[in-house]
Amino acid sequence: MAIDISVLIVSFNTRDRLRECLEALRVQTGDIQFETVVVDNASRDGSADMVRTEFPEAMLIRSDVNLGFGNGNNLALQHAQGRYVVLLNSDALLPPDTLSSALVHMEAESKVGMGGGRLLAPDGSWQPSARRFPSLLDEFLTLSGLAARFPQSRFFGRFDRTWADPGLEADIDWVPGAFAIIRRGLIDAIGFFDPRFFLYYEEVDLCRRIKAAGFNVHYWPDLKISHIGGESSRTLSEMSFSSAGSQLTLWRIRSQLLFYRKWHGLILAWLVKKLEQGWHGLRSLRNRRRDPGKVNESEAIVRLWDQAWRDTQGGVVSPPQPW
Repeated sequence: MAIDISVLIVSFNTRDRLRECLEALRVQTGDIQFETVVVDNASRDGSADMVRTEFPEAMLIRSDVNLGFGNGNNLALQHAQGRYVVLLNSDALLPPDTLSSALVHMEAESKVGMGGGRLLAPDGSWQPSARRFPSLLDEFLTLSGLAARFPQSRFFGRFDRTWADPGLEADIDWVPGAFAIIRRGLIDAIGFFDPRFFLYYEEVDLCRRIKAAGFNVHYWPDLKISHIGGESSRTLSEMSFSSAGSQLTLWRIRSQLLFYRKWHGLILAWLVKKLEQGWHGLRSLRNRRRDPGKVNESEAIVRLWDQAWRDTQGGVVSPPQPW
């Protein structure tokens, strides 16, 4: 029987959350045929053995190294047979009718290449689910705190669309990879995730390419997904800025440079670097006498931007992976 949807899950040290995620998939309802493909990114917590033992219906792919989010999904896609692909984080839980509802939406709207739903924290609060492509202006509004201060403003709240009614569907720029449904034929035509992105900006880049191919990216609020967020990052030891936090910041900056150089060129990539360095330079001066911790953090971020610029040769190449 033909498979409608391939659910791709990339997991890194999230055994207990992954179990809950897979259990939720077992109770999906509706007349739908789907398969589950799990890529274990060299987890150290027994995640892969748990999947093999408790969820034999899932296809398990063990990677000897951490491939990151994008390349982990690229590997999963090589084994997927569905007409549609669903990206699903291991810390996301789907209500029983989610896959069937997502399929109905995609079948009804042929110009939608990728669609997402309404992400909700465990306490029911809204998470950014329908977003704009990043720009230099948006970087400034976020860094300055104006976006957070005036979330109901169409101008200041533009990046995360915090001004919009989350109960209204909309064509938007991109949806997070915590949950998204994509046409397999479109992926085959334009390619899946750019392998240069180890972590961060992978789905932003993919959505740019989907829209460049003439398809829409859509947000459907009736697809409600419970999403914790950041579970894999929390498994890194010593989550202080000086250790793993610094590492994650470096990864974010590298991917940011790769994205800006790819889509906006050398000058914009350099300007986004100088914007954040300048802001943190001012933050460091402001806190010189009252908060040494913030001074150290800002000075470290300035250095990380210089390092990321060297590492990526100004946003052109990806450093050897895993980062």
